[in-house]
Amino acid sequence: MENDKRTAEFRRNLKLEQVLIELNGLLAGCQATVNEKYEKLRYPILLLMGVPRSGTTLFMQWLAESGCWGYTTNLISRFYAAPYIGARLQQALIENDFRGELTDFKKPVPYESTLGKTRGALSPHEFFFFWGRFFTLGKDAHIVSPENLAKVDTAKFVRELASLEAALEKPLAMKAMYLNWHIPFLDGLFERALFIHMKRDPAYVVQSLLESRQKFFGSEEMWYSVKPPEYEWLKDREPVEQVAGQVYYTCKATETGMAQVAEERQLTVDYEQFCAAPAEVWNAIRTKMAAQGHALDAEYKGPARFETGNTARMPAERWQALQEAIVAIQQADMKHEPLKSKS
Repeated sequence: MENDKRTAEFRRNLKLEQVLIELNGLLAGCQATVNEKYEKLRYPILLLMGVPRSGTTLFMQWLAESGCWGYTTNLISRFYAAPYIGARLQQALIENDFRGELTDFKKPVPYESTLGKTRGALSPHEFFFFWGRFFTLGKDAHIVSPENLAKVDTAKFVRELASLEAALEKPLAMKAMYLNWHIPFLDGLFERALFIHMKRDPAYVVQSLLESRQKFFGSEEMWYSVKPPEYEWLKDREPVEQVAGQVYYTCKATETGMAQVAEERQLTVDYEQFCAAPAEVWNAIRTKMAAQGHALDAEYKGPARFETGNTARMPAERWQALQEAIVAIQQADMKHEPLKSKS
């Protein structure tokens, strides 16, 4: 039903999804055979956490452009039940097309995206369906129940990631916001890992999510993206309050989870800091990875800076109301009180 409410640009391609379901069903057995060869990751895995619209897509594109990371591409994403095979097909069709026989494949479009969706076969993809195979989220809150978490085939999950890493021959970097509420669980699955929490000024995140609602559904009234457990009462508020709460509680959950991760396995990155001085962030990542036994290229070769996009794109009165909503959510939570209605 939700698909009918999306704008034309973002409606699901049901025919494509049926093809992918069939294809992945056929290939799942092959992936199972591959899994037998791999038990754990060879390198530390980089897992990116945080609120949507906080700069995570730009960050992943930045990592991809460095050439130092293995990552799930738009092409590999179509093989969500057989990631190793997807990686090998990518190498056969694109990366090793020496004679240009398959030049029609689209190349990456660096540092461009629409609502987190990138363009080009080799551009980063969030691999949502892969995560969904292992972790069943609740309908009214994007958390995994304790019962379902206990049923996760963690060995298979790690084996498939290890097979993908082996195919790409580089440490994996992945968006892992699917499990913002389960960071300690995820942390326990890997011998070596670096969790990066991407943070951005909440006012601009709220603004961006409101704009995303309009672009995705043609209206601010429809809920877009992650649902914190507080969704049950937030959904009855005005859009600005809904999104202010969505951002606040998602960030709070991420911070709570990150606090349970060992210091040497985590890094908080401010979006504004990253845009102003990406080389400094690269050096911080390099230091963290080196402490876990993996050396990245010492010399930073990426862009000197990025534009933040942190500008108010709404009337002053509404911008003020947005900021007030953020403060009200924070204060109500600190006092353990329900958010007061403005009516």
